[in-house]
Amino acid sequence: MTIPQSELRIEELELMKMPSMTYKIDFQKKRMSGMTDQLAAIKQAVFIILHTERFKHMIYSGHFGIELENLIGTNPIYVKSELARRITEALLQDDRITSIEEFQFDFNDHNVQVTFTVETEYGRFQEATEVN
Repeated sequence: MTIPQSELRIEELELMKMPSMTYKIDFQKKRMSGMTDQLAAIKQAVFIILHTERFKHMIYSGHFGIELENLIGTNPIYVKSELARRITEALLQDDRITSIEEFQFDFNDHNVQVTFTVETEYGRFQEATEVN
């Protein structure tokens, strides 16, 4: 018995870019409300990534979310360097995001507020998150 040979060559395959169209989440009303695309869809994805602890929810792969819980209570200097790296690593999993830049940190009491710029293929925007 012989194994059938395929005549399809790899160089004939064409990569297709997937659309970024997704359901729009209304976080105030806690429901879906239509569809969103491009920069608005990326902003929504960034928000969800930054509010999903990595490896905590079985529904998401190990590539989705951010690891923040183990930063709580650690040295602020360590938090500053790790937070920038972890945010960048988490967000660059989305292939529509090209870079994360201009980190700014604001430490107060037991919290750190971090603001940064997300550069995407559709434009750029400011984002912020807080670690308690």
